[in-house]
Amino acid sequence: MLTAAGCSGSSLSDDQDRAGGPIHIGLMWPQSGVLKTVGDDFAAGWKLYLDTHGGKLGGHEVTTTFVDEADGKQAAQNGIKKLVNQDRVDVVVGTISSDAVENVYPVITEKKIPYIATGGRPDSLTDLTYTWHTSWQNRDAGQAIADYIRTNVDGPVYAIGPDYKGGWDQVAGFVDAYKAGGGKLANPDGKATFTPFPNTTNFVPYLNAIQATDAKAVFAFFGGTNAIDFVKQYATSGLQGKVPLYAGGFLTEGAVLNAQGSAADGIYSSLNYAPDLDNQANRAFATAFEAAYKTIPDLYNVTAYDAALVLDRAIAAAGPNPTSASINEAIKNLGALPSPRGEWKFGTEHAPIQPWYLRQVRSEFERGRANVRVQDLTTLGK
Repeated sequence: MLTAAGCSGSSLSDDQDRAGGPIHIGLMWPQSGVLKTVGDDFAAGWKLYLDTHGGKLGGHEVTTTFVDEADGKQAAQNGIKKLVNQDRVDVVVGTISSDAVENVYPVITEKKIPYIATGGRPDSLTDLTYTWHTSWQNRDAGQAIADYIRTNVDGPVYAIGPDYKGGWDQVAGFVDAYKAGGGKLANPDGKATFTPFPNTTNFVPYLNAIQATDAKAVFAFFGGTNAIDFVKQYATSGLQGKVPLYAGGFLTEGAVLNAQGSAADGIYSSLNYAPDLDNQANRAFATAFEAAYKTIPDLYNVTAYDAALVLDRAIAAAGPNPTSASINEAIKNLGALPSPRGEWKFGTEHAPIQPWYLRQVRSEFERGRANVRVQDLTTLGK
């Protein structure tokens, strides 16, 4: 889907006289591990933007070098060092996991290279000068749906997620907002339950533990193959139909939904995109995406597509001889962006100020199941 190209050893940051020269972009998404399907989704969204804009961004040719994020730890650490030290890229785009962000962030900050991040934003970052998320902040999905669950579920809710930084943040977004509104957790110790990441494949002991409580609903966050396993086992555990399952939208987003099949039907989730959003940008995007890939688009496609949109506008605004510094400065001055998810702009925290939607998995689309928008929930970001 993506090919590594030349330009190794030459950077716009160092050679400002190369008028019209190609922009060298480093891409980092998982191509192995539990989140590989998410990486494939990002790559598809990125490619669609380039394919529908003549292969250029801001009027400039683009070359790319791809590295594997994998689990976001050692592979990401090695990959970002390769991109900035060996390949000397002008911009870095990518990542899904918080672990990867925490490995990429200090390197791009030291090298002063703009980083357009497409996945979760952990709350551990301090200097955001060169870090821009086109996606979400980790706590947002849980926070967005907390009041809806609290006012629609008559009784305590069981919270569960994976034991790593992204999982802690995602679940905490729900738990903190839910408790602040007066909600009570069904977890025996009053604290969310976390499963070993990424190696948990058998969720039955955890599902049995849920059934032993007085939970009237469950809030869960999982992604990739963990999400597939959790949803399928939830459906066969005796909980489905008795204890409603709510989620941060990543639980049923992208390729995992096809793998989950009917086990996902009826799950409510919160996310900043639904494929049936009725706006001009989404109508054009969804039509082009389905024509290219014969499937329904998802948020991962959108955030990578929007990363290309951000760079397209910023590079154009950076003048005839763009540098890493001038591209980063141009990003600061971008206004509202016409995204398929709805119009959004960067806030003071370099993440989107954007709407969040309540969705439900339904089989209403010609191409199969989808997360259908039920209602608007809130707007988050500042």
